[in-house]
Amino acid sequence: MSLLTENEFGRVYQAPLSQGLTALVIEHAKGTAKVSLYGGQVLSWQPCGEKDVFWLSKNSHFQQGKAIRGGIPLCWPWFGQHPDDSDNQWGNHGFARSQVWQLDAVKISEQGVELSLLWQGENMAPLWPYPCQLTQGLFFGDSFKQTLKMHNLSEQDAYYTGALHSYFSVSSPENIKVAALEHAPFNDKLTGKLSQPQPIENGVGPVDRIYHTCDVMTIVDRLWQRKIVLKAKNTHQWVFWNPGVETASNMADIHPQGEQEFVCLEAANTQNQLLKAGQFVTMEQEVFISRT
Repeated sequence: MSLLTENEFGRVYQAPLSQGLTALVIEHAKGTAKVSLYGGQVLSWQPCGEKDVFWLSKNSHFQQGKAIRGGIPLCWPWFGQHPDDSDNQWGNHGFARSQVWQLDAVKISEQGVELSLLWQGENMAPLWPYPCQLTQGLFFGDSFKQTLKMHNLSEQDAYYTGALHSYFSVSSPENIKVAALEHAPFNDKLTGKLSQPQPIENGVGPVDRIYHTCDVMTIVDRLWQRKIVLKAKNTHQWVFWNPGVETASNMADIHPQGEQEFVCLEAANTQNQLLKAGQFVTMEQEVFISRT
């Protein structure tokens, strides 16, 4: 354990996540959190008096070259399989979630803890040869805020897709409701069809849908009697996903019955977004718990 900074409101320290991988651990009067520098990935946020907001698999791989299952993986600079990669040689969801990020700044205040994480690279894949820089701003307090700043350092325009792939901890997918999704058309990735708005009974999988809306979302958990409220900025879709029992049983990094403990609701841009030469854009989300 290596203390980075502390004051009367809290402290932030580094701790080993696994051999060769490091986590940032936050302890504050407002709650606790954990962030992996590998992937620049939020793993946990537990406000005082609450269960953890995010789900993390007990079987998740904590090793370079493997994605971490749970928390908020960063899908960038492409979401899902790249359309120009018919053999899926370069894998799903891009390379940001498998890079080692640097801690650029940390600030502890009465309101919470702010972190700034940084990653920069070029020629990461033939599908994305552009030099680029990612900056991630994270705030843990009464609410959680996340901003991903994407900077194109090249002299060529580029296009990206991406998502803040949030795994939310719930009592059971059977007990949740996300009413705002019922008003939006969606692409069903399981059937390949575009569907018109329709009622949603719960979050039981298999479900894999891209909803074409940027409205505020509320995950209502009847058993835990809590509401997780999500607001996004500069995104155009919400992705709603749970693998279901059969698919999850074939996923080595989901612990047994783990699919019964989460739903994913991801602020996303699943269609090409322009990232002009020398310019930057952002994706943002805010999450908080409501008891009203």
